[in-house]
Amino acid sequence: MEASLDITLQMVITVIAGIGAQVLAAYSQVPSIVFLLLFGILLGSDVIGLLHPHVLGTGLEVIVGLATAIILFEGGLNLDLRELGKVSLTLQLLVTLGTLITLVGGTLAAHWLGEFPWAIAFLYASVIVVTGPTVISPLLKQINVDRQVATLLEGEGVLIDPVGAILAFVVLDTILDGEADPKIAIIGLFVRLSIGALIGAFGGYLMSLIFKHANSLSYELKNLVVLAVLWGLFVLAQTIRTESGVMTTVVAGAVFANSSVPEERLLRRFKGQLTILSVSVLFILLAADLSLKSVFALGWGSLFTVLVLMFVVRPINILCCTWNSDLNWRQKIFLSWIAPRGIVCASVASLFAISLTQHGVNGGEAIKALVFLTIIMTVVCQGLTAGWVANFLQITSKETKGAVIVGCNPLSLLIARLFQQRGEKIVMIDTDPESCQAAEAENLQVIASSALDTGVLEEAGLSSVGTFLAMTNNGEVNYVLAQRAAEEFNPPRVLAVFPRIAQINGATNQKVSQAFIPELTIKNWNEYLNDGQVKLGKTTLNEVDFSNQQIHLQALIRTGELVPLLFERDDNLQVIPAAQEWEIGDRIIYLLHDPRPNLLKRLSDAKESTRLTLTNLPEVEEVPLSRLAQLSATNLQRIERI
Repeated sequence: MEASLDITLQMVITVIAGIGAQVLAAYSQVPSIVFLLLFGILLGSDVIGLLHPHVLGTGLEVIVGLATAIILFEGGLNLDLRELGKVSLTLQLLVTLGTLITLVGGTLAAHWLGEFPWAIAFLYASVIVVTGPTVISPLLKQINVDRQVATLLEGEGVLIDPVGAILAFVVLDTILDGEADPKIAIIGLFVRLSIGALIGAFGGYLMSLIFKHANSLSYELKNLVVLAVLWGLFVLAQTIRTESGVMTTVVAGAVFANSSVPEERLLRRFKGQLTILSVSVLFILLAADLSLKSVFALGWGSLFTVLVLMFVVRPINILCCTWNSDLNWRQKIFLSWIAPRGIVCASVASLFAISLTQHGVNGGEAIKALVFLTIIMTVVCQGLTAGWVANFLQITSKETKGAVIVGCNPLSLLIARLFQQRGEKIVMIDTDPESCQAAEAENLQVIASSALDTGVLEEAGLSSVGTFLAMTNNGEVNYVLAQRAAEEFNPPRVLAVFPRIAQINGATNQKVSQAFIPELTIKNWNEYLNDGQVKLGKTTLNEVDFSNQQIHLQALIRTGELVPLLFERDDNLQVIPAAQEWEIGDRIIYLLHDPRPNLLKRLSDAKESTRLTLTNLPEVEEVPLSRLAQLSATNLQRIERI
């Protein structure tokens, strides 16, 4: 009874510490692994002494295996084959050539600088070829890096984990068995990968069938069935060939995610929660089992080994694997900097330490210590600076251009043309054939279908553009479309025209911004455009007259004479949200209502044109001081900032 209570206490402390670390990370916007490592080390036997993972015995290996299966499956779920297809060659090189470069570079650094024997140095390098998807994915969400770079880093992290883990176990088997024939080792690697991939593909397909056709089961029960099938597949693969289970879990997740399963997001949410719990428990336990004395005993050579891995081996890896890619130099620098090691690296190293000790081979604790030193240095240095580096290199998703616009009406076509003139990719979506023809006449890419279908949004490339704008004539439909786009694709900017905000579900979604102005009647402005009763203007807010310019523009907006459409800041053109705060230097593009009859326009030599010209309009540029003086203090307070 006392032993069981001790084990229960260990697990409870681990879970509390792990979730506490996740909460702190969420509040401080710091990668969670930083706090997980810190809490684990503090609670371990070398500091406070509350956690003693060795009490779990072989149960620790069981926890590591099953939790790793969940983590890698969730990583597979996040693999978007469409996005991977765009960077397939580079990704293939990162997983193959990149693995070889890291393996060779890590071995040389560990042997020459860390003074490890060749066999142990090679084993260390085989462990650290993997990057950590459980570290990279939250990090990328936090800093919102551009989609192409994010896809590469996530794809590399997920795909290289099973390859690296199996490679490491093949190297371990070679060392323990004394087998020097490299052919056998290579064959063993491919056999494990093949077995794992076949079982995973079958299992992923089976899971998708369960979700599609088991209608009598609730979604909660379906999620648990998938978990049971996942662990069953993992054990089956491990039974057929050891360490093939890691490949099984990744492939199963990828196949399931790309099988067009209904309500897949519910499974993603469930698996995401399990992954957070698994990562929290594993890192706390493995960090608590780390001997600080063994880390400090490594010496300066091991520190230099990790530095060479970060600043020499990784850049060479990226340079070779992206040589013929369309990535720019800023993206390549960011890829060179971001390669944190994660939970798979830590768990494999911990299992290796146990295995080597059991077989009487020296170096198990040293490898574990060096791997954890690698994890700590890469996570702390790269994780804490990733946001600053991404902003400095200007590759955050805020810089992502292009737009998907729902609704082919005169106003939306005007906005699309303005973006297109800047060389940005624009995709229009509408169900009305005539409206689609009008967009095609403007040489715009059009999809004649419903934007309620996520497959249509995927076809439009929403996952790789900067802006989603819903501006049909139905405000409620616009809001629903924007909500779905935000939840499913999470583009940097999601906007919609929904005039009566209080009547839409009684609440607002923080991810969805109201476009243009609070009370915009699209129908009226479309009529103005069709009748030629508008002017297209631009104005730049300057420091000298900034306050008066704002007051004048807001007065025109309130009277319904002007609607702001776009604003340009730092050479980046964006749809203007209703709550946007203007700054000095902003270039505002707007429509000004010109209600003069067409006959009067012709008499005044105003030429009608279907194509509006972007100009500085005197009605806006020349701020009427007499009108400003008439605005009372009460009216000034009522002016809402756009």
